[in-house]
Amino acid sequence: MRKAIHPAYGPVVFRDRAANHAFLTRSTMTSDKTIEWEDGNTYPVVDVEISNVSHPFYTGTARVLDTAGRVERFERRYGKRGGA
Repeated sequence: MRKAIHPAYGPVVFRDRAANHAFLTRSTMTSDKTIEWEDGNTYPVVDVEISNVSHPFYTGTARVLDTAGRVERFERRYGKRGGA
């Protein structure tokens, strides 16, 4: 790798404000805000809108659409399409 062309890669805390959840990982993202982590060190913190803790897919609150029911309702309302 060429030197001095890559962004700094270091520990960063990502904080999901909606779920009041934070996790420490490594990233190239930077921030002016800092937070004191559980280990006593201070790390930059990046606020995110959604994470695996608050996303409906991971929490099990995702809604499944009943496409078969919609097709049947359409056919009842407008009749079945006639074959050629």
